[in-house]
Amino acid sequence: MGGGRSIREAYAEAIQWLKARGVQDPAANAELLLQGLLGWSRTQLLLNWSEPFPEEEMGLQWQQWLGRKALGEPAQYILGEQTFYGLPFHVGPEVLVPRPETELLVERVLALGQQLWPEPGAAPALGDVGTGSGCISVTVAAGRPQWRVYGSDISAPALETARRNAARHGARVEWLEGDLLEPYVAGGIDLDMLVSNPPYIPAGDMAGLQPEVQLYEPHLALVGGEDGLVLYRRLADELRRLPRLPQLVAFEVGQGQADQVLALLRGVHAWQQSEIVPDLAGIQRHVIVYDRSR
Repeated sequence: MGGGRSIREAYAEAIQWLKARGVQDPAANAELLLQGLLGWSRTQLLLNWSEPFPEEEMGLQWQQWLGRKALGEPAQYILGEQTFYGLPFHVGPEVLVPRPETELLVERVLALGQQLWPEPGAAPALGDVGTGSGCISVTVAAGRPQWRVYGSDISAPALETARRNAARHGARVEWLEGDLLEPYVAGGIDLDMLVSNPPYIPAGDMAGLQPEVQLYEPHLALVGGEDGLVLYRRLADELRRLPRLPQLVAFEVGQGQADQVLALLRGVHAWQQSEIVPDLAGIQRHVIVYDRSR
């Protein structure tokens, strides 16, 4: 990659270089890395395509980042950051990279929570189980500061990342370390809403996933047993052990799992309302059950 290039030329060369090494979505990855390298928004990047690429200051780092991407490392781990629901989140190999489809779950939970607890000053308690980076709990706490928000995870390193993200956004979240609902049961925590994006990939499917997921993201947060539903069965069983059944339960699920997960939740309680929310690709992605009143 020679000197005297414009930013556009450096971008075009990076696309071809990544493509030749089998990287999926080379253009999107090159653009994301270039924005991070330069500290620019996409608009700034487009407005400054013809500017010289800063070879002397950033050329070596650019080559190193492209090399890491060529080996399969997620661009978000290279940058240490991913935007979720308009907020930047620290991410690393101890947590999953937040996905756009999960934003739809947060959006629906925020809307339903406002409908179910419309009174000024209402402070329903929400638990985010398997919080990872804290993208769900921190986003909810930032958007509804009057709510009481808990985030839990079995992974201490994941909780440390979640704490960093909460501090970054001034979000008030109480963090709990433990397996699924155990810390809520042990602490006698009375939840009004329970939200979770648990591991749901069947163990046998891991070998077929793209390298970014298979080789770099934490398997503890990905694999949901032989059929991908082990954690949902456990969550359904453990719901009965809480001090009180939450008024709303919302889960993200894998492709083809929505009906089975909904059946599990209906086996726990005769919910007044249920929804299956598709993601932007039309996949049934979120299962939500709730009671209008208690």
